[in-house]
Amino acid sequence: MSGGGRQAARRSPGAVGENPWGGVRPFSIKTKLGALVVISVLITTGLSIVAVHTKTELRFITVFSMIATLLITQFVAHSLTMPLDEMNAVARSISEGDYTRRVRENRRDELGDLAQTINVMADELEAQDNQRKELVANVSHELRTPIAGLRAVLENIVDGVTEADPETMRTALKQTERLGRLVETLLDLSRLDNGVVPLKLRRFEVWPYLSGVLKEANMVASARAGMATGSGSHTRTDVHLHLDVSPPELTAHADPERIHQVVANLIDNAVKHSPPHGRVTVRARRGPQPDSLELEILDEGPGIPRSEWHRVFERFNRGAVTRPHGPGSDGGTGLGLAIARWAVDLHGGRIGVAESERGCRIIVTLPGLTSAPS
Repeated sequence: MSGGGRQAARRSPGAVGENPWGGVRPFSIKTKLGALVVISVLITTGLSIVAVHTKTELRFITVFSMIATLLITQFVAHSLTMPLDEMNAVARSISEGDYTRRVRENRRDELGDLAQTINVMADELEAQDNQRKELVANVSHELRTPIAGLRAVLENIVDGVTEADPETMRTALKQTERLGRLVETLLDLSRLDNGVVPLKLRRFEVWPYLSGVLKEANMVASARAGMATGSGSHTRTDVHLHLDVSPPELTAHADPERIHQVVANLIDNAVKHSPPHGRVTVRARRGPQPDSLELEILDEGPGIPRSEWHRVFERFNRGAVTRPHGPGSDGGTGLGLAIARWAVDLHGGRIGVAESERGCRIIVTLPGLTSAPS
């Protein structure tokens, strides 16, 4: 899950511990300890030779030899224990949930390899922690919409505003089914494997499918109108939703539930930023591959500045527009487009902002049968 182009590439764990000098490192700890022994022997031997030629007492030579050896040993020991103290402090911070600290990688020995391993571990733990937070935020955002719609319908029935006729109950049933599917999605997400969620790919007809998504969006907005949900979803009924599918028999191969997340969130975002009595168009065309699909969602709002194109799919990004247009809009949570990008990425597709003469134009490309992940 992705959450949007948000992380720099991390080092591959397989590269940790690689030795560019072959079997023996020129600055390994074994080499340093061996050099320490050799230097100590050379110092003792040299001082002994000096003692023989200068007739210096042996006890003075022994004292000088011990002092020199201890100083060299202290220097080597300090160079070995100092990075260990740093690694211990970083490891303690990681155990307490602080994944921002890193160990300096300025050594070319076994301790340098250990520092690199700790840093890679911290990168992985930080990524998993961010993934967990993103999962909670995305699922919470997705659950609010059907819960708010169902609550609005039931409150209207209880208050006597509307009758429990078949059409009203079908709306409530649709939201209940949507809520159940989202709970199933949450169970799937709990089995995340390296950020990959299993997709239930199947072929479906695009026109009736998108027509149902647009109809559900209209019904939910109508049921929610006049009710402050605080969910970040629009309550506007003045914006017209238009569907354009060509050819009419167009089919696609994808996970309908995930695509529902994409289209519903993009429509929600477009409606919130549309002018009064504006128009939102959902356009579907055949892609270059078998059963591939290209979707365009266009609105008549203020559009997105080109400088913001690379940020619109980031989490909690609400864009440069300080006040949504039209009655019934609020600032939202800034998660809708991030969820849309996440679902498109699962399919191996692409989503992005495109040039438009008016308003905002977002293009979604789904790969179809050729390169869609299984």
